[in-house]
Amino acid sequence: MKRLLVVALLALAAPQAALARGEFDPSTEFEQHKWVSIQLGPLDMSITKAVVYLLIGAAATIALGISIMRVRRPGKRQALGEMIYEVAQTQVAEQGLPSKAIGRWFPYVASLMLFIWVVNMLGFIPLPLSGETWHHIPVWGIYAATSSLSVTLALALMTFFFTHFEGIRWNGPVRYFKSWIPEVPRGLLPLIIPLEVLGQFMRLISLSVRLFANMLAGHMLILTFIGLMFVLENVFLAVLVVPAATLFYLFEVIIVVSIQAFIFAALSAIYIGSAIEPEH
Repeated sequence: MKRLLVVALLALAAPQAALARGEFDPSTEFEQHKWVSIQLGPLDMSITKAVVYLLIGAAATIALGISIMRVRRPGKRQALGEMIYEVAQTQVAEQGLPSKAIGRWFPYVASLMLFIWVVNMLGFIPLPLSGETWHHIPVWGIYAATSSLSVTLALALMTFFFTHFEGIRWNGPVRYFKSWIPEVPRGLLPLIIPLEVLGQFMRLISLSVRLFANMLAGHMLILTFIGLMFVLENVFLAVLVVPAATLFYLFEVIIVVSIQAFIFAALSAIYIGSAIEPEH
């Protein structure tokens, strides 16, 4: 952990944008350039920085899940696995899903929570994946795939689809869509129905934008604090900006990363559960 913190501080003290171009612009860290162009008809399936981080995140999630859940001897790994399982079971699945649906949807919400946590955490580990070089050496930097709206929207779309799929499967289309409309006088229905439909789509926006905005804001704050040294061309500002950036870095890693993963999974469970049992 200490080594990781030292590497992170070195990466923060020398932002990749400054090393690569002799200037600092934090917004460039979130630009998506095609590393491998893949065009399937109208679909652009090109490999970008976000895609690479998602692939690494998926592999790391699988490796983490196997390493902490398949333990033969009691120890720290078993304790960690039990803690994650307990949070996913009692705080996410059981709080949002009806008992009859936990067996079916617990794997989804638990995997979603773990995957988002891993991808968020990768965003604060310096990796040589900035897409830039300095004297032909890959520049190390921090980047979160979840700071891209397209990534968080794709995750939210899965929950959105599963929510309505399960609602129709358990209740039938008529009863399910009828459950959207509260008991109000008939004269108010032309006003209420559009609002209720809009509310369903607002869930999609809420899920995606919350995760995207939090991760983007955290990285922007860290990079902006460090960038002051380069904008003002005063290395002595490091005495102020590096500790401030470090505090934001630790706050994001220790608190925000886990909270955002938990909230996304918990809301997914609640949305799916409310579709299965609309009366609740």
